[in-house]
Amino acid sequence: MELARPARDEDHPACRRLLGDLLAGASALRGGPTLVGEANPESLLARWTAPGALLLVGEFDGVVVGVLGVTASAPAADADRRGSVEGCYVERDARGVGVGSSLLSAAIAWCKAQGCREVDALALPGDRATKQRLEAEGFTARLLTLSRRLD
Repeated sequence: MELARPARDEDHPACRRLLGDLLAGASALRGGPTLVGEANPESLLARWTAPGALLLVGEFDGVVVGVLGVTASAPAADADRRGSVEGCYVERDARGVGVGSSLLSAAIAWCKAQGCREVDALALPGDRATKQRLEAEGFTARLLTLSRRLD
């Protein structure tokens, strides 16, 4: 049975491993190195366990096989409060059984509880699997950001 829940201290070793896989996978995609920047598993763990953020784990048969980090902005006006799914990763062998959907549902529920009016999520160029997963969960593309390096 798949399950998404807030990460506990004892989950942190599995989270570090999964976050390393998330960063390696993202770095291999177009635009990934820019998105990843100097991030590492430890910095993501600290970011998503801080106030205004949540680190979720996804389990399958009691084993942590997925991770998701989500934040909620704190603008001056509550009407502008947004959630942001900043990273989500499920082990390759555990995909297709509902862990990712469970993680996204839990993240959306948390954002609603934080008073967010909208939730954003990123998909790198060419990452159709992520884009399709997000669209299946009701996300729609609203903006494409193109960048040009000025060396």
